[in-house]
Amino acid sequence: MSKSGKLPWVPMELNEVRRAMVLLAAYAFILSACRYISYEVRFDFLVPPEFQNERLLSLALSIPIKLLFLLFFRQFGTLLTYFSVPDLARIAAAMGCASIASYVIRLVGTPGMSPPRGVLLVDFVLSVAALGAMRLGLRIYRERYRNGHKATGKTARRIVILGAGDAGAQLAGEAISKPSLGLRPAFFLDDNRTKHGLLIHGVPVLGQPEDIGRFRNRYPVDGCVLAMPSAPGRRLQEIYRLMSAEGLKVEIVPSLEELATGRVQVSKIRPVDVVDLLGRESVDLNGEEIGTLIRDQVVLVTGAGGSIGSELCRQIAAFNPQRLLMVEQAEGSLFVIESELNQLGYQNTIVPLVADILDLARMRFIFGRYRPQVIFHAAAHKHVYMMERQPAEALKNNTTGTRQLAELAGEQGIETFVMISTDKAINPTSVMGASKRLAEIHLKALHARPGNRTRFIAVRFGNVLGSSGSVIPIFKKQIAEGGPVTVTHPEVTRYFMTIPEAVGLVLQTAVLGKGGEIFVLDMGKPVKIVDLAKQLIELSGLRPGEDIEIKFIGLRPGEKLFEELQHQSELLKPTAHPRILLFESQAPEAEWVERSIREVDCHIGDLEANQVKLAIRGLVPEYSPHLD
Repeated sequence: MSKSGKLPWVPMELNEVRRAMVLLAAYAFILSACRYISYEVRFDFLVPPEFQNERLLSLALSIPIKLLFLLFFRQFGTLLTYFSVPDLARIAAAMGCASIASYVIRLVGTPGMSPPRGVLLVDFVLSVAALGAMRLGLRIYRERYRNGHKATGKTARRIVILGAGDAGAQLAGEAISKPSLGLRPAFFLDDNRTKHGLLIHGVPVLGQPEDIGRFRNRYPVDGCVLAMPSAPGRRLQEIYRLMSAEGLKVEIVPSLEELATGRVQVSKIRPVDVVDLLGRESVDLNGEEIGTLIRDQVVLVTGAGGSIGSELCRQIAAFNPQRLLMVEQAEGSLFVIESELNQLGYQNTIVPLVADILDLARMRFIFGRYRPQVIFHAAAHKHVYMMERQPAEALKNNTTGTRQLAELAGEQGIETFVMISTDKAINPTSVMGASKRLAEIHLKALHARPGNRTRFIAVRFGNVLGSSGSVIPIFKKQIAEGGPVTVTHPEVTRYFMTIPEAVGLVLQTAVLGKGGEIFVLDMGKPVKIVDLAKQLIELSGLRPGEDIEIKFIGLRPGEKLFEELQHQSELLKPTAHPRILLFESQAPEAEWVERSIREVDCHIGDLEANQVKLAIRGLVPEYSPHLD
């Protein structure tokens, strides 16, 4: 009982009864009108006198029957303003059953209750159409008028939608049905000429994006939205430049990955990012094979709070593992990915674990307690210039940490161990790359060890777009501060991948690998960093060299002018997946492995930076260190 002494459920029940009575009266009125009119239609609006009384008597029997079937198909327990194809199907089923019941009564031959078959057919069509029209009208009222009044009161922006495919059509439908979005589609532009002249949700498809100047005169617009989530980056760049030259603000719909996972809706448009313009082709993955590897297994991810580790957790969770162990040293990063996965409904699957991979006692406890079967090792120090000044820490985490974790996996008989490596491990000039190369060599040695039952796999790829410490966040910060944007060298190039693309291919390599392999992901064409800087400046609405200066500061210690694709001693081979290549090389000798472990574990912590680098060079001859 409430504080006022009233029973809180009484008004609610009265409201429900009142609503049911109104709905009953509305249905009864519409169905009565349909049965009455069906006689008129059957007899060309000249109903014979002998059928006049029958029409009135049939109403007394048919209306209760129809209402009972509507009740059976739960049309009294639904929100009227929400109407879709399943609701229409249920209305049609209810009216169909009512018509069949009326026909059975006609066959029985009840006096005065035998309407002609034509009346029953017309009545069915009219009833379905009338009830559907009523529900559709209520939905339109809710979407376009009632919800529209909840908008901010701002004038809707007139936009041109670039792309008349599924994403563009969905965006137009959302904008039309929800005025609160503040968008009003004026017309479409699409590369597909067969769509030109057609209408989508009443919005015309006028031509190609290159025709924007001609159509803007007839159809004034305030901006444009790129709705081509599968278009290649080069085409998106062309269209972006066209629209920018016209002085239009360019926005974009979410990516295919975001739409597919359901994290966002197509109406959540946002400003164009450089990641969109560098766009990579979508990756075809064998989800069934990946699912077989992960489903109902205990999977462990190290570095779970990092850019790659967190995306590994997202994609692995979607394959329904028995347990997903998320190991991370930084509790703040771990909390972020744990919260995200909890919101997605994986709280009964994930196990967040604060741990350092160098803490053998802690890792041994985790392995013994949870018994992981598949490990994805993403924990690492990855910042090139930072590690160049602390080489011992790079070796400790990237080499020793990986080797100890892999040895523990071998002892426990874990089925698969996948290490995230880097293209900087190829003919390395940085400590970070050399430490990863040493880790790769140790994995090959462990796989070749007699009695080993674990598949040890390494996967190399280049820079990932938007990851922490990458150039894009740095450039954005510099642009926001008014410049200059600092680039190391005019000719420096790097390979880039999107984080979801890289992680998806990593999961695929875990299926392809038999053990002892080093896989490399197809990273496409290298991108000039100076071109990347120019694009970011233009996306900010500024002009490179005029509004924002680009300053060249020279290559820093450990950095290359361009990244290489393979080591001299490695043989490059294709795999079953077109975007994954395999490097084959000889496993190291046992004597070398023992010497490497002694060098790294026993002496590295006591040496100066230059001495550490020279010690690494003794183990990795292709390493070209930068000595202070």
